[in-house]
Amino acid sequence: MRNRIHRAIVFVNSLKEQAVRLLKEVDRFLGSFSIDSETIPVDERHTVPIPEGTDLAITLGGDGTLLYGARCLAGRDVPILAVNLGDFGFITEISSSEWTDVLTNYLEGHLGVSRRVMFDAQVQRGEKTIQSFSGLNDAVVRAKDFARIISLRVHLSNTYVARYRADGLIVATPTGSTAYSMSAGGPILHPEMDAFILNPICPFTLSNRPIVIPGGEICVLEVGATQRTEIVLVVDGQEACGLKPKDRVVFSKSAKTTLIIQSNKRNFYEVLRSKLNWAGEPNA
Repeated sequence: MRNRIHRAIVFVNSLKEQAVRLLKEVDRFLGSFSIDSETIPVDERHTVPIPEGTDLAITLGGDGTLLYGARCLAGRDVPILAVNLGDFGFITEISSSEWTDVLTNYLEGHLGVSRRVMFDAQVQRGEKTIQSFSGLNDAVVRAKDFARIISLRVHLSNTYVARYRADGLIVATPTGSTAYSMSAGGPILHPEMDAFILNPICPFTLSNRPIVIPGGEICVLEVGATQRTEIVLVVDGQEACGLKPKDRVVFSKSAKTTLIIQSNKRNFYEVLRSKLNWAGEPNA
């Protein structure tokens, strides 16, 4: 069954010249299918309202452009065609030479979407919630100035788990498992799993290891009362909030999800092999 698309939005990383050039091709292609389109430049400081009737999104940039689009679209169930114009592009696996073929196959009903788990993070100070965030990749609690150890306490479903003395703590989704968390020694999860990763960054105690928890768990992270540095919460590498001693950050699975159009060029395992140079290839 064909996917009937009437209105599309295109998120563009205007800092990339290739994205600006490709935008003209995208507009012409969408016009050939009688699809109205609107361009939204990426501004990581602010999310923007999505026009009513939008039923397709295209991101032109790298993973950061997709993460920005995902936050803007959270809860709208609008599928995203993520075109990679960045350096690595683990989530945005569709290249600039493939997007027309992939989009055509999607419009003709030959391709489906991958539904990705998102998280909500509420910052609580005393009895009040002072800020709320949603993210697709990860949330990181760390020192504002690097090379400073911070103290954090973690509870899962009202059970005290551990006190971490570390450079920080990453809470990652399956989609985000191949990002900062992987660099910090965390496991790789299939992106459609219903789970989260808790991964301490360079913990002072070597027995503190990454753990994978079910998606339904409520994770409460409490900032220790005594700190030697300022602490921040960073969501998807783009949004930040300063934290004070005794603040609590409550992480939970979001009711919102992100829909990413699946490529017919390669599956997740082929992406892993290619991006990570696995299987003993000469450049591994």
